[in-house]
Amino acid sequence: MEEHYISKLHPVVDYGAGVFLLIVAILTTFENSAVLATALKLSSLLKSPELLTVNLAVADIGMAISMYPLAIASAWNHAWLGGDASCIYYALMGFLFGVCSMMTLCAMAVIRFLVTNSSKSNSNKITKNTVCILITFIWLYSLVWAILPLVGWGYYGPEPFGISCTIAWSKFHNSSSGFSFILSMFLLCTVLPALTIVACYLGIAWKVHKAYQEIQNIDRIPNAAKLERKLTWMAVLISVGFLSSWTPYAAASFWSIFNSSDSLQPVVTLLPCLFAKSSTAYNPVIYYIFSKTFRREIKQLQCCWGGWRVHFFGTDNSTENPVSMMWSGRDNVRLSLAAKVENQGAAAR
Repeated sequence: MEEHYISKLHPVVDYGAGVFLLIVAILTTFENSAVLATALKLSSLLKSPELLTVNLAVADIGMAISMYPLAIASAWNHAWLGGDASCIYYALMGFLFGVCSMMTLCAMAVIRFLVTNSSKSNSNKITKNTVCILITFIWLYSLVWAILPLVGWGYYGPEPFGISCTIAWSKFHNSSSGFSFILSMFLLCTVLPALTIVACYLGIAWKVHKAYQEIQNIDRIPNAAKLERKLTWMAVLISVGFLSSWTPYAAASFWSIFNSSDSLQPVVTLLPCLFAKSSTAYNPVIYYIFSKTFRREIKQLQCCWGGWRVHFFGTDNSTENPVSMMWSGRDNVRLSLAAKVENQGAAAR
């Protein structure tokens, strides 16, 4: 076996990494399966932008199923399994699903911003066909980036700690074409999407804040305050979840470009990788916190082990879907402002 495929970690750390990934894989699979099952049950009620939430769940499950079992087995084997072929496969899948998740989150942020800041007639132009085209573009965009290292622009290879594979950052140190790939990838797949996500959620929070300030003047505080609090916290959690997951990994990767791979301890390069992989389990937790309907649907997932019956597809078809809280900002702000105008009219009379 080639030396760079042998784990450079202590065996206890290998076992711990494997257990961590196993927990993340189980959580990711069950949580996102619940999102997909709920979306299927309430498919007729889904708003068109919420198809992006379904796409995000598909990407997260895809990553957990196609990648994590191989990583877990390699960690417990203390060496990468399968050699070059499985390493390229693993790195390609990680790049594909990673870019897809990133661009889906970016598209969700942009559409939420447009919906919140547009009139009802304009927001209705975001149809399911439009979102399906957008999702198709996201997958094609991600696939193109994932294939580029296979055709000579960029490289795939093992991580410095030996039991995972990704873009071979250290190979770009003396390669002008490789460096152009890294620079383009970071700008178009990481930096710009991240800035877009942050800017859109800040814009949403500011919009709702301004509406809250106007309503506050006439003692219409409770509903507006709840709306602002939920939207702001959700925006913060999504943004912080992304930044905390991927920024350490991006920083360690950039360090590997300009410095020797031996300049960092193997465990130091392992931790950012694990944090990045844990991002697949975050979003369903956010849905659970902010959506009463999603919590109710989760509670209906009752398995009767004796008869293997699943009491999920019940008769309760709520008019609120599992992620409707994410898209209700415009309507709630409009209703609150309408109430303000009505109260002002009543006072005038």
